[in-house]
Amino acid sequence: MPVISQKGINMPESPIRKLVPYAEAANKQGKNVYYLNIGQPDIKTPQVALDAIKNQNIETIAYSRSEGAESYRMKIAEYYKRNDINVSHNDIIVTTGGSEALLFAFGSIMDKGDEIIIPEPFYANYNGFSIASGVNVKPVISKIEDNFALPPIEEFEKLITPKTKAILICNPGNPTGYLYSKEEIKQLAAIVKKHDLFLIADEVYREFVYDGIEHYSILQEPGLEDHAIVIDSVSKRYSMCGARIGYLVSKNTEFITTALKFAQARLSPPTLAQIASEAALDTPQSYFDDVKEEYVKRRNILINALEKIQGVNVAKPNGAFYCIAELPVKSADNFAKWLLESFDYNNDTVMVAPAAGFYSTSGVGLNQIRIAYVLNEDSLIKAVKILEEALKVYKD
Repeated sequence: MPVISQKGINMPESPIRKLVPYAEAANKQGKNVYYLNIGQPDIKTPQVALDAIKNQNIETIAYSRSEGAESYRMKIAEYYKRNDINVSHNDIIVTTGGSEALLFAFGSIMDKGDEIIIPEPFYANYNGFSIASGVNVKPVISKIEDNFALPPIEEFEKLITPKTKAILICNPGNPTGYLYSKEEIKQLAAIVKKHDLFLIADEVYREFVYDGIEHYSILQEPGLEDHAIVIDSVSKRYSMCGARIGYLVSKNTEFITTALKFAQARLSPPTLAQIASEAALDTPQSYFDDVKEEYVKRRNILINALEKIQGVNVAKPNGAFYCIAELPVKSADNFAKWLLESFDYNNDTVMVAPAAGFYSTSGVGLNQIRIAYVLNEDSLIKAVKILEEALKVYKD
């Protein structure tokens, strides 16, 4: 029998999606499942984006440029300028989702065996992208008791070797919802300049910051032009996950030139999705104001309810729409499966994401779950009630 690659064997399962068969089985049993496991917003896509597709008279869906349509990239640059980020369209490569942007970034700056430092817990697919690229993740653990703030910069310094090429952060964070402060970004900027590294920031949740705190992009930090690489996406910002449009942004021309070769190898990003994404840039500010207000309500309802459950510890997020909760169980993975296979409360149950999959350090986060507060307020209240009742009867 032909042999599967070691890389393929080592590719991790998604902690977000691996329990889908259990949820499907629960549905077939007649249970109603509240999905707290995946960051798929229930917010409506801006009408301006939907209309852009409906009103097209294209007769041939042709390739776009490998770096993305020029008109789209120019409008993206205008969007950044409105956010006090000075880039041109030549600093931008449109990708098939933020995932492809990350793969292009890894391929452009790292070779097999090179190392990247990432504060954990982190977006689970960073592990998969690293394995696919032959890159070794060197994690720095952030702690729930510190609300998942940036670990001491000395912990990063300890991990830097001749193989280290980059530090990667998600800001605001998935899965923690933590928003890095301007001071924390400056600490990271200083260390990457000192050691001549890249600083990659996944900023796809930039719009979703709360409590009067402002997002500070690495592209706003002076003197970081040759080091900064931003990953961005329309998925969450405009509730357009299925469009699969993202982009790379960097003032480092050598990096952009290199990444473009990867873009050329996959030909071009989706043409129709670019049309919708370009139109989405005309979304009025009122849309984002309403969405932020809705997420703040949901966050407050969720956190307040979780804090009332005996034995549960939860970090309060300042951005994105996720939180990490620590449960009074030994294995959140087993608990999540049990919820779907063996438990219901008034014929309802919940699907959560075990948080161990958001760490690369073995044995960490085993009793934690990630919750995405992408459901309406009533559903969130019911979902947390189900968790509370489940914890009362669950036995490890």
